Amino acid sequence: MPNVNPWRAARGRQGLYAALRHFFARQGYLEVETPLLVPAPGMEPYITAFEAPFVPETDLGRARTLYLHTSPEYAMKRLLAEGAGPLFQICKVFRNGEVSQTHNPEFTLLEFYRPHADYHAIMDDLEGALAAAGQAAAVAAEGAPGADPSFFTRTPYERVTVRDAVLRATGVDLRQHADGASLKRAVEATGVRTGDAQSFDDVFFHLFLQKVEPGLGHERPTFLIEYPASMAALSRLKPGDGTVAERVELYAKGLELANGFSELTDAAEQRARLLEEQELRRRLGRAVYPLDERFLEAVGRMPPAAGIAVGLDRILMLLLGVQRIEDVLLFPAHGFV
Repeated sequence: MPNVNPWRAARGRQGLYAALRHFFARQGYLEVETPLLVPAPGMEPYITAFEAPFVPETDLGRARTLYLHTSPEYAMKRLLAEGAGPLFQICKVFRNGEVSQTHNPEFTLLEFYRPHADYHAIMDDLEGALAAAGQAAAVAAEGAPGADPSFFTRTPYERVTVRDAVLRATGVDLRQHADGASLKRAVEATGVRTGDAQSFDDVFFHLFLQKVEPGLGHERPTFLIEYPASMAALSRLKPGDGTVAERVELYAKGLELANGFSELTDAAEQRARLLEEQELRRRLGRAVYPLDERFLEAVGRMPPAAGIAVGLDRILMLLLGVQRIEDVLLFPAHGFV
């Protein structure tokens, strides 16, 4: 049974969205909508998109496979390239197979971008937005067992590099291990089981999930910053230190809430990274999605910018003090899967 009255959760969601919209409007952000149905859904190696076959009823289109988007990122960056200025949206996104205590295959993201800014500025904006949202959720959370509506008002949020977070949790210094074999030896010496993982990234994630992530963001939210360069995703490398990327994730009570970057604006580098991810998907036996050429063309015209995506269902879980994502959804996936 749900741990929170569904109407309280619905009121909390209403208050959360209203507070976020008010905050971003005051900051000069434009609210936008982008398509849910797209020709290329994103290339993250471990995310699977829902396929949606398009069958035209006239000769004005061609039959093809489309996808429900896994993020509005590509479309929003195209808007940045066209001079949109600061922009945000609150939208549904879809990821096939993701059903767990903290995952639902259909969930809600807040995603926002700010031109002529870096990851420090985007952290400032997110901190301000969530502090305001926590205040707005106080009325909805009143009386809910375990509710902690003041949690996101505990500013300033902690900011810690990945290297320092790993070092304080395990004693392992990532800078001293240049390859997977070296890191694997150090990690297993701490008692972490890495199985058949061999690459630096795979060994790192065993270490991170077992030893680091559970301890993040308990007294106040924690921004984890500056990931190893091999995990740059769509972020630029840090000027003056090419070993790390200007990537940031937000954690609260051991739960990941957000993922963002100082955005990569080099179209050739972006293409190379997406081709690498295509090949990794192929090796993993996953569907290989097409490149989004309109996105790649836009990357080279984007201004310097930063952006972040925030899981609002998880934010609401923390505000209302529940452990299961289904407790903040009126129609959770377990009703049909």
